[in-house]
Amino acid sequence: MAERSFKAEVQHLRRGQGEVFTGEGILAITKALLESGVGYVGGYQGAPISHLMDVLADAEDLLSELGVRFEANANEAAAAAMLAASVHYPIRGAVTFKGPVGVNVASDALANLSSSGVTGGALIIVGEDYGEGSSIMQERTHAFAMKSQFWLMDPRPNLPSIVKAVSDSFDLSEASNTPVMLMVRIRACHVTGSFACRDNRPPAFSVKDAVANPRSDFARVVLPPMSYQHEQDKVKNRWPAAEAFIRERGVNEVFGPDRAPVGIVLQGGMYNGVIRALQHLGLADIHGNSQVPLYVLNVTWPLVADEFHDFCKGKDSILVVEEGQPEFIENQLGSFLYRAGASLRLHGKDVFPMAGEYTGTVMRDGIGAFLKEAAPDMLADALRAPNAPAPAIPDLSKTVPIRPPGFCTGCPERPIFAAIKLVEQELGKHQIAADIGCHLFAALPPFEIGGATMGYGLGPAANGAFDGGGEKRPVAIIGDGGFWHNGLSSSFGNMAFNKSDGVAIVVDNFYSAATGGQDVMSSRAQNSSKATNNPISKALAGIGIKWVRQIDRTYDVGRMRDTIREALTTTDTGPKVIVASSECMLNRQRREKPLRAQAIRDGRRVDIPRFGVDAEVCTGDHACMRLSGCPSLSLKVLDDPLRDDPVASIDQSCVGCGNCGEVADAAILCPSFYRADVVHNPGRFEARMAAMRARLRGWLTRRREARRLSFGVAP
Repeated sequence: MAERSFKAEVQHLRRGQGEVFTGEGILAITKALLESGVGYVGGYQGAPISHLMDVLADAEDLLSELGVRFEANANEAAAAAMLAASVHYPIRGAVTFKGPVGVNVASDALANLSSSGVTGGALIIVGEDYGEGSSIMQERTHAFAMKSQFWLMDPRPNLPSIVKAVSDSFDLSEASNTPVMLMVRIRACHVTGSFACRDNRPPAFSVKDAVANPRSDFARVVLPPMSYQHEQDKVKNRWPAAEAFIRERGVNEVFGPDRAPVGIVLQGGMYNGVIRALQHLGLADIHGNSQVPLYVLNVTWPLVADEFHDFCKGKDSILVVEEGQPEFIENQLGSFLYRAGASLRLHGKDVFPMAGEYTGTVMRDGIGAFLKEAAPDMLADALRAPNAPAPAIPDLSKTVPIRPPGFCTGCPERPIFAAIKLVEQELGKHQIAADIGCHLFAALPPFEIGGATMGYGLGPAANGAFDGGGEKRPVAIIGDGGFWHNGLSSSFGNMAFNKSDGVAIVVDNFYSAATGGQDVMSSRAQNSSKATNNPISKALAGIGIKWVRQIDRTYDVGRMRDTIREALTTTDTGPKVIVASSECMLNRQRREKPLRAQAIRDGRRVDIPRFGVDAEVCTGDHACMRLSGCPSLSLKVLDDPLRDDPVASIDQSCVGCGNCGEVADAAILCPSFYRADVVHNPGRFEARMAAMRARLRGWLTRRREARRLSFGVAP
């Protein structure tokens, strides 16, 4: 169950010529694919384009009507390999995945695809995840495009530009027989806007046509001597064809005056930030009309030397706005100028930081520093003085509270790490490797478990150096998404083959939860188009791992603790794997809350469990928080002069998972936790009993207060 449904929005994908489409960037990309006659689409979910896979899944009926094949791939490598359909056949294909990490996973298939070249247009839509909002290592896709010679599109972040970029990408791919990467940044994926539609069109040559008429061409197989010819073909034919297409089609754009002493060369994705900075500096208006010439690189690889030199004519200095490091574009443009013997000055990372996201402040300060040196007369009067302050940009860090990452309220992964903490109290600290997924939050307080991850599905493999036996067994944590992505073969196959003595815990929350709640092979839900209900434990048995323990309720902290202790102390040889299963609470709430609300509206009886803390029993030890860390657990100061320490309190965000009480029981902390069922639409008998209990409690309370007064005790 994906975290968001696009069933309503995908109906707008049917709009045709003369109509206007309004929506998010990911919907615009899907519409552009259909307008371009794509024959097959696929990919692997991952921020910031995880919802693009959800859109495609929800639009599967429309795709089928047009004869478009949709594949939800097991990982990015499988997605990239699917583009092989465009090698021999004139079929347009597109796949999508997250930025550098997805490219890294898919690198083998992508390199082979680029070497052989394509007959049909092949498009890789990459969600470039860079900067402070990123959840990955800080790298750029640009390096891979240069290394394997993919052409890299980086369109301006507005819907018309993105839609045009999809169409241009297919045409560029076919004109140069080379795959194209379309890079869309975080904000571009979810920017909202409008564009004029074209009619959807079925593929001119479909996958069914290809299967009916098989082709083969040894010249496209990546083996010597053909691989040597592929490299020559790239340089002598494909590259010049790409440059000619970019120039003739006018894919890159020039804005601003024809003549000026300076100019700015920028990545297309940086356009909005540059215009906003120029507005702050008084050099652009609200409509984007710039007083500084702009050369917008909607294609950041390959760079077209002749086009760049044309832009440089009559200018004394050029600024390159290139987010991230190394400065690939700046170095290439500098090479162009050096070879041409040009005398103008090139600026970039001398006024901009080498690394880090180009936020509004960074962009304004960098462009301002360049103009103060290269063209001070162009600056607005208010900024001409050397020490004049720049227009203020609010520092949100002073007003927006810090939001550290952490497990959601009721997350079924939290009790797993509470159990590990309890075991470590007995057996001492262990070597623990982590994987990509929600469970990485356990590296933070209050758990502080695990501190390294080597890639999606590679958690147990990261412990390979420690798996040979020792005083303590190493422990690895991996999610069900990582298990099916790459973990079964790379991690557990590695453990089984090498007769590892380590322990691995598979956190099975029924979905690829960290990417948006998409179904995986072991999901418990029934999926009409995908195979689910394939237990992880059976897959482990299939590769020869015998010691497997299945736990179907992770909230049972006592059982989790005992099973982990058993895995770490058993005399059995070979890998030890615990499959800890409980549904992702976010997905469960998304499914159950609407049903519960409807039942209440219909007048049906509904009871909702809630947990609380008896303030008079709570000792103020707060161990429950140290072993749980649930966001619904907080501190409350009592209005009691005899109780100095605050006590634990459970707020209204509680979802009734019961983890706090389970932890308290397993850790033998205190009996202060209680459960209360809130009953909506009770029956007559229940209502009468509740009224009687209320009267009894009232009578007992009044009697107690009367006795206190009789002894002279103030209420």
